[in-house]
Amino acid sequence: MFGSTVDTSRGNSAASGQQLLTPTRFVWPYGGRRVFLSGSFTRWTEHVPMSPLEGCPTVFQVICNLTPGYHQYKFYVDGEWRHDEHQPFVNANGGVMNTIFITGPDMVPTAFSPSSMDVDDFSQRVADPSQDSIPRMSAVDLEVSRHRISVLLSTRTAYELLPESGKVIALDVNLPVKQAFHILYEQGIPLAPLWDFGKGQFVGVLGPLDFILILRELGTHGSNLTEEELETHTVAAWKEGKAHISRQYDGIGRPYPRPLVQVGPYDNLKDVALKILQNKVAAVPVIYSSLQDGSYPQLLHLASLSGILKCICRYFRHSSSSLPILQQPICSIPLGTWVPRIGESSSKPLATLRPHASLGSALSLLVQAGVSSIPVVDDNDSLIDIYSRSDITALAKDKAYAQIHLDDMTVHQALQLGQDASPPYGIFNGQRCHMCLRSDSLVKVMERLANPGVRRLVIVEAGSKRVEGIISLSDVFRFLIGL
Repeated sequence: MFGSTVDTSRGNSAASGQQLLTPTRFVWPYGGRRVFLSGSFTRWTEHVPMSPLEGCPTVFQVICNLTPGYHQYKFYVDGEWRHDEHQPFVNANGGVMNTIFITGPDMVPTAFSPSSMDVDDFSQRVADPSQDSIPRMSAVDLEVSRHRISVLLSTRTAYELLPESGKVIALDVNLPVKQAFHILYEQGIPLAPLWDFGKGQFVGVLGPLDFILILRELGTHGSNLTEEELETHTVAAWKEGKAHISRQYDGIGRPYPRPLVQVGPYDNLKDVALKILQNKVAAVPVIYSSLQDGSYPQLLHLASLSGILKCICRYFRHSSSSLPILQQPICSIPLGTWVPRIGESSSKPLATLRPHASLGSALSLLVQAGVSSIPVVDDNDSLIDIYSRSDITALAKDKAYAQIHLDDMTVHQALQLGQDASPPYGIFNGQRCHMCLRSDSLVKVMERLANPGVRRLVIVEAGSKRVEGIISLSDVFRFLIGL
């Protein structure tokens, strides 16, 4: 939501009788409980309260009406004066202050000097307001940071990811598909390992992508899989059918199921992360067997990138200076997928959806683009919501999947159905959409992604919430590891 607009025109004595006012947005993206704005345009006597951005509580903003010319300002955060190091600033008698130039008719920015502003005196050491004051990352800093992260992950094991208490749910491969997805929905989990009693081992994982492919098969003309068959069609039968759909064949042309990707409790975290990334899976089962032949396996945990990221954040929390890249703003790092600017080309375009798009087209886009979620935007490309693979399990409620046609239901309707169902997975602090700003530091992005259920952050423009890009857990790990 936009903060209230404040008229500060009285603060510039150089303005003419009939002043031209320019609404100007000020943003403090670094958190706090109470944040105020003060500056030369308020004669430093008024503290203008700033409001948190909806859906992004660490970002505060306010809009002020400013007259043309140079202005200084600072932020008053929880009783302490602060300035934004990523915006132009000067070293004045009152300390370090941010600066801004508001263009008026026939005006161009001139060099900073005490005579060019009706504000306090300041020194000549000034950041050029026409240039982005974004710190650039050196190759040495990147190499040092990656080495230290690699050392940490290589000396920590998957065993350290196990929670002190909790439950891990596994499904029998002989369960009917319908019942299996009801369990996923009711338990609020996105996926579950599959157990084959006949073989005495874990043989795979059932997740949202399986349900998406099943629904697409139901909606395909001439499909052999009917709604009635879902009542008795087993998970094992579906996995065999999926192998045909995916055209996974062995050397002599026989279809085979994809082998289970798993890790042991004593595998190091770097190997665990690489297995997840290389196999493009959301999580891997941590399985232990005390016998040499691997019989009688025990399922200990589902290891995910968010758990490993939490370990990194916890370890470097009080020694962040040892990782120089942590304070870099994400816009200065080759990280994530961004909306290309005018004149730029992008080899990996950012997929978005309109709320009136069909659910069928959304599911097809999720599969074809190979992504776990797609931002839902309005006609101004401002973020409304996000549709994720895991949202599909909401259709398991009351057999909704058997009562709809994918091309007739819109994304908006599907999201409404999901809100009614309210599955807990993917909801953190009551939010479905998790956002960040392009000016946010890498460490802030990492800390948000380390929260359970948060697999990606949508990069938005402050105020308008216009989508600028998206950063996923796998993006962060590929950058940190150097893949």
